Amino acid sequence: MGLPEPHPGQPRRADLRVSDADRHAVADILREAAGEGRLDIDELEERLEETYKAKTYADLEPITQDLPVAGQAPVMPAAPAAGAAPVVYSEGEGSDSASAFLSNVERKGVWVVPQQFSVHAVLGDANIDLREAHYSAREVVINATSVLGSVKVTVPPNVHVIVEGNGVLGEFNEPSAKVPEALTADSPVVRVRGLAVLGDVTVKRRGPRGPKRTLKQHLGLE
Repeated sequence: MGLPEPHPGQPRRADLRVSDADRHAVADILREAAGEGRLDIDELEERLEETYKAKTYADLEPITQDLPVAGQAPVMPAAPAAGAAPVVYSEGEGSDSASAFLSNVERKGVWVVPQQFSVHAVLGDANIDLREAHYSAREVVINATSVLGSVKVTVPPNVHVIVEGNGVLGEFNEPSAKVPEALTADSPVVRVRGLAVLGDVTVKRRGPRGPKRTLKQHLGLE
C-alpha cells in the first residue's frame, strides 16, 4: 500500500501514530479506486469512515491492502495475455452471413465464426464483434462489402489481422501496425477482404468488453 513514510530516521512500526496527512493520503487512494470502479459507493463511505478513525499504521494498513498501489500497475494472477480472452475453437451451427440493407445488424457476444463469413452493408451499418467469439478454424475469412454503408469489425488483441480490402470512393481501414503483446505464433488469423464503395469498412483492435456502467457511475458517484 502507498502509505506515507514516517519521519526520517524513524522506523516503520505498526503501532506508530498516523497524522492527518497520512489519513488524507489513504482517502485519496480510496477515492481513486472508487473512480476506477474497484469500490462501490457504500464501500467507499465505509472505508473513508475507518480511515478518519484510524490512530496507527496498523489501523490504516488493512483499509487499502486489496487495492493496487497508486501509480503502479496491479499484479495480476497468471492468465492468458492481458486484455485478451482465451482463444476457443469449436464447431456449431450459425449463419455464415449478415446483411444490413437500410438497417443495422450485429454479431457480438459468444458466437461461432465460420471459416468463411460474409457481411454486407447497403445504406446500413453492420457491427461484427469477435472479442468473445469462438473460431471454427485457426484462420477465418470475413468478406465485407459496404455500399453507402458502414461495416465495423472488432477483433481482440490475441488474433492476427490481415486486411486485403479495397475502397472505391470509400475507405478500408485496418488496425494500427503496432503488434500487441498478446499475439503469439499460435494465435488465430482473421483475414478481412472485400470492397467499400462510397462507404467504409473499419477493422479495430480492442480489449474485452467491460461491464455495463451502473447508475451511480453515470451520476459520477463512483
